[in-house]
Amino acid sequence: MVTPGGTTAEAPVSAWAPLKTAVYRNLWLALLAANVGTWMQTVGAQWLLIDERNASTLVALVQTASLLPVLLLALPAGALADTFDRRNLLISVQLFLVVVAVGLTLLTATGRMPPALLLTLTFAFGVGQALTLPAWAAVIPELVPREQLRAASALGSISVNVARAVGPAVAGVLISRAGVAPVFGLNAVAFGIFAVALVRWRPGNARAVEVPERFTAALRAGGRYVRHSPIVRRLLRRALVFLVPGSALWALLPLVANRRLGLNSSGYGMLLAALGVGAIVGGVLLPWVRTRLSANQFLLVAGVLYGAALIVVATVEVVPVVLVALLPAGLAWVVVLANVNAEMQLFLPGWVRARGLAVYQVVFAGGQAVGAFAWGLLADLAGLVDALIVAGVLMLIGSVTSQIWPLPELRGVNKDPATYWPRLRLAHEPDPRVGPVLVVVTYLVRRDREQEFLDAMDLVRGSRQRTGAMRWGLFREGEAPDRFVEVYLVPSWDEHLRQHGGRLTGADQEAEDRARRLAEGEPEVRHLLPAAAGPALADGATP
Repeated sequence: MVTPGGTTAEAPVSAWAPLKTAVYRNLWLALLAANVGTWMQTVGAQWLLIDERNASTLVALVQTASLLPVLLLALPAGALADTFDRRNLLISVQLFLVVVAVGLTLLTATGRMPPALLLTLTFAFGVGQALTLPAWAAVIPELVPREQLRAASALGSISVNVARAVGPAVAGVLISRAGVAPVFGLNAVAFGIFAVALVRWRPGNARAVEVPERFTAALRAGGRYVRHSPIVRRLLRRALVFLVPGSALWALLPLVANRRLGLNSSGYGMLLAALGVGAIVGGVLLPWVRTRLSANQFLLVAGVLYGAALIVVATVEVVPVVLVALLPAGLAWVVVLANVNAEMQLFLPGWVRARGLAVYQVVFAGGQAVGAFAWGLLADLAGLVDALIVAGVLMLIGSVTSQIWPLPELRGVNKDPATYWPRLRLAHEPDPRVGPVLVVVTYLVRRDREQEFLDAMDLVRGSRQRTGAMRWGLFREGEAPDRFVEVYLVPSWDEHLRQHGGRLTGADQEAEDRARRLAEGEPEVRHLLPAAAGPALADGATP
């Protein structure tokens, strides 16, 4: 397909295409039930605190308590999801959440739910979410074709926002008629439904991990990958610039409903439903938007829409006008975050996908948790209206920065797995735990190719560091200026074997092939192991 500007664009995939896959459809519907329950629980918890002293801070702390565990635990959860069976992990976590929800229901029904205990149990729900999110996000590429990943990400946002529309509305009616306890009870049922769907799911080709990575090594490898991936870091920064001011709306909307608009719990549910409807429309329109606007253009448009909505909510006390303003805010929220999430899923290689998505969840949850707390404090100190106006202005400023620090262009980046290093030939097979391992690669480069070679090796450096190298350096021999020596330090022999056996991608191969084409002949490779590990002769192997 050719755009009006003459560039080639991908043919849009229907927003509903992934639902044609039965396994994905069943799990998506079950997750929808869990999301509805989660939003009902959030509304119930916030409404229990609406009449407490310092209600602005306490209501905002509900969001902080539910999201802070993601900030603290998402990366360990991602390491677990990349290391162990994701289906079993998801089932165990949903059963834990059922137990927490049942306890919350019983304590609320018997009148034994002070604010501190409510926030503690909300934190426990957040722990379950922290363990669920990376595993579920990493499972999605195993359920749908690659070309449907953006649509699947949008459907995930649609699920959350259908829940945001339905959950609060149902919760508002239940709270006004039967109190908060039944809301918490339905949340327990919802998590049970998701657990049953996961039990019924039988993966056709289970993910094979020959030898699971050690937990601490997996954590370090995930952090190292993100630290040395400029594209991932840019995606995370763009999400954070949107999330911090955007969190003000979600954190302070209960107070807008109660104090400025004079609404009860049902009215608050109606406001959330307007946000949810806008988000659903955004999820449906996302494929269409991508064919007509560049990623950075719709970042700008979405930021302006959301910032304007914040200012309208802050300054207008007419319910229909506020409802209309919330529709584009919901649309902007899902268009920005669903796109960033999909770009992360498309870019991250399979071996580190859950850990990379866990870092995204840390940014997502941390931006909202810290932002919600800050906006709650500002609302207590300076007033609700001023807090929302400040958030709106920051959102408008942040949207302009999308033209200064744009999203990276990922088309053409080959992230398919590539096992192109030949089998190692050593004098003996070291213990996998032996380390650190120093890999030395010597290149012969003509003087007229030096600068091109140095530029090419900069890309090789990134590849080495993302896939396992703790340190990397490139040196020139003093006695032979045309000989360049690459050295990189890997934590263990096991880490280096994983570089050989699955961590490399087509983009890594392209970078390395370019550098090798600029050298004369095949590079000479040596592997240096700790002397205490025994004989470690390496003979002409290619890393």
